[in-house]
Amino acid sequence: MNNSRPKAKLSRALGIPLTRKCVKYFERRPFPPGVHGRGRRKSSDYQVRLLEKQRLRHQYNISEVQMRAAYDAAHKAEGKTGETMVTLLERRLDATVFRAGFTRTIYQARQLVVHGHFTVDGKKVDRPGYKLKPGQVIEVKETSRQKPPFQIAATGTHIDGPTAPYLSTVLEDLRTTVVRAPQRSEVPVLCDEQLVVEYYAR
Repeated sequence: MNNSRPKAKLSRALGIPLTRKCVKYFERRPFPPGVHGRGRRKSSDYQVRLLEKQRLRHQYNISEVQMRAAYDAAHKAEGKTGETMVTLLERRLDATVFRAGFTRTIYQARQLVVHGHFTVDGKKVDRPGYKLKPGQVIEVKETSRQKPPFQIAATGTHIDGPTAPYLSTVLEDLRTTVVRAPQRSEVPVLCDEQLVVEYYAR
C-alpha cells in the first residue's frame, strides 16, 4: 500500500504519531489538520470506531482489503477476535522486519521486502504480507548486506527500547528468528482493538 499523504499530517488526523520522526510534529500540533482542526466536535460512535480501525490499519501500512481479511481470519479463529487480529498482523513479514530493527519505519520495511532483500528459511520472499510461523528464520540476503540501509541497521540505530520478546534477533548478522507467536500485550501498537471488531461487526 502506497499512501502519499504526508506522514505528519496523517499522524495528526489519526491522533497518533506513525513514525519516530513524526513525534515532534505531532507534539507541536496535536490536533487534526485543517482550519477546523482545533474545534471540539463530538464524534459519533461510528466515527470513534472508524478512527480506531484507521489507526490500526495505518500502523501496519496495509490496505482496507488486507485489514478486512485480517479481521475475517481472526473472527474464524479461536480466542478473542481483536487480540487475534493484532497478532495476525504482527506476523506479517514487513512487520517482523520492522520489529527486528532492520528498518527505521514500517514503510521502509515494506519497500525493502518488495525489492527482494530478505529471505525466509533461505528462500527469497518479496511479499510484505507473508505470514510467518514460529521457527522461521528471516535474514537479509547476502548480496544486500553491504547496502547502506542494512549497514546502518546492523549498528542497532533503529532499535528504540526493548526488542520484541517473540523474536530472537542478531542485528550484526542481520538475522532474526520467530521464537513464538506474539501476545497482544507485547505488540506496541496504539489501538483499542475491540472498537475495531465492533466496526467490522456492525
